[in-house]
Amino acid sequence: MRGAFLMMGSMAAFTVNDTLVKLVGQSLPLMQIIAYRGTMATVLILLLAVLTGGFRLRAPRRDWMLVGMRAMSEMGATYCFLTALMQMPLANVTAILQVLPLTVTLGSALFFGEAVGWRRMVAIGIGFCGMLLIVRPGTEGFNTYTLYALASVGFVTARDLITRRMSGAVPSIMVTLSTSVAVTCFAFLASGSEVWVTPDMRQWSLLASAAVLVLTGYFCAVAVMRAGDVSFIAPFRYTSLVWALLLGFLVFGDWPSVLTLIGATIVVATGVFTLLREARLARRQA
Repeated sequence: MRGAFLMMGSMAAFTVNDTLVKLVGQSLPLMQIIAYRGTMATVLILLLAVLTGGFRLRAPRRDWMLVGMRAMSEMGATYCFLTALMQMPLANVTAILQVLPLTVTLGSALFFGEAVGWRRMVAIGIGFCGMLLIVRPGTEGFNTYTLYALASVGFVTARDLITRRMSGAVPSIMVTLSTSVAVTCFAFLASGSEVWVTPDMRQWSLLASAAVLVLTGYFCAVAVMRAGDVSFIAPFRYTSLVWALLLGFLVFGDWPSVLTLIGATIVVATGVFTLLREARLARRQA
């Protein structure tokens, strides 16, 4: 239960962070938001790394190459996700991201040769059908920003697959710190052609709160891996969709269509099945 609460806390922190970024995005350029938030988050992560003894630069060259590739994937994921978030309802973007356990499982089979049985392959196929109900290609709701959301799924999938190939020589917090630095530097460079806007007190408070929530989400996510049975805890990651539905309605007045809700339900159900199946197989192999 402790692990389940930590997972729900992590998902809540990340989803509230998305809400705050969407709010401040109504008055600040996107790249500047990423730069401001990234600077504050990087300082907090660096401080945490030093305090916990996780700040270590020595690691195999192969791992640092993977860290660099992961950072590049995170750059693409951050840009595409936030671009979609600024123009789409919060719940819709979050629902699309729930397909990640399925895409990571499929990517592991395609690129790493991991065995994926017919049950999980069927679940992946059904889950993708559910995603089609969410995005509904060919309708008015399907536009450029929907493509950005789908692209963010691709980048996050690549990021997670790369993370799986890393050894334990690089502390998790150093991976997070390196990624945060890279994304922040990218945002500063990309914002060079924009007219910089100095945030007011409200905007600073939203950005600072978002940075703290990013750190909180990361901290809870790391603690989750050290608490309880993963097969019991993993499905609680889908509570992010509940938070997105509530916050999207209460803050922005958005509520998904019936088809979107049906599609999200299908994606969540197949994702939970896939996570539970993977955990069961891992226990058998152990």
